Amino acid sequence: MPIATPEKYAEMLDAAKSGAYAFPAINVSSSQTLNAALKGFADAGSDGIIQVSTGGAEYLSGPSVKNMVSGSVAFAAYAAEVAKNYPVNIALHTDHCPKDKLDGFVRPLLDLSIERVKAGQAPLFQSHMWDGSAVPLDENLSIAAELLEKCIAAKIILEIEVGVVGGEEDGVENAINDKLYSTTDDAIATAKALGHGDRGYYMTALTFGNVHGVYKPGNVKLRPEVLKEAQEAVVGEFGLEPGSKPFHLVFHGGSGSSAEDIGAAVDYGVVKMNVDTDTQYAFTRPVAGHMLANYDGVLKVDGEVGNKKTYDPRAWGKAAEAGMAARIVEACTDLRAAGKSLG
Repeated sequence: MPIATPEKYAEMLDAAKSGAYAFPAINVSSSQTLNAALKGFADAGSDGIIQVSTGGAEYLSGPSVKNMVSGSVAFAAYAAEVAKNYPVNIALHTDHCPKDKLDGFVRPLLDLSIERVKAGQAPLFQSHMWDGSAVPLDENLSIAAELLEKCIAAKIILEIEVGVVGGEEDGVENAINDKLYSTTDDAIATAKALGHGDRGYYMTALTFGNVHGVYKPGNVKLRPEVLKEAQEAVVGEFGLEPGSKPFHLVFHGGSGSSAEDIGAAVDYGVVKMNVDTDTQYAFTRPVAGHMLANYDGVLKVDGEVGNKKTYDPRAWGKAAEAGMAARIVEACTDLRAAGKSLG
């Protein structure tokens, strides 16, 4: 199918929230990891989200070029072409963008999409994330309000982060402490600044102990009930329908989470869960196995010529893609999205 239209993407997220399931949002940094993600979603019969971080976008432009906009545009163009061959809906997203990278990443991409929409074309991406977790909440929400207006013009959904995700991603590192838990006051302030769906479509990454990367059991204490309390606080503050879930929530730092925590988060309104560390390992592990099993073939040992069939990048690349695709099927199953493509 073609990349999801803005209308189809909103339909996907609404269906996930009402149906108590969520989409894995898979970080990619190459054509191979993109193809693996597409296959994984197709194998699971699930619609999905494929995203690039600031570092992934730089890498896609060429390791010596490091241009986030160029890499993102190339990624979107390639994805738009190859996604046509898969029977599921795919949305494209840009991941964590801190304040110091807005002018070199999200804002230029939004400007490109606004021009495309004015010309009757689809936006380059279906959603962008502004990560204001490192600035005061008032500033975070002020920038979010500005970006939301541009996103509306570009027919793009904005994702924001309220709270702090621990661990490290793309050089941004946060401690594991009480700041990892958003408060009901945070949730109400967000709804006052951006609305509760009445002033434009956005997703909210409220934090409930989330940590990037994978840690040993016991080091990370998720409290999904924080999400339930946030939804209820906004319902009460604005007199919304009892039991409704005004926020479309995002679960960051999802790799290594328990099935119980994932299920509870989805029940409380999570529609998107970022998965990166687990899929990185799932991609790389088969490559390591291939190299170890075919040591004499991939290396020209003791003056021999090696075996072209084993050092051909397609040989280990296919194994890597298959491993990553299988992990994505697992993620779709954990998030209850498997078999629920809107077609």
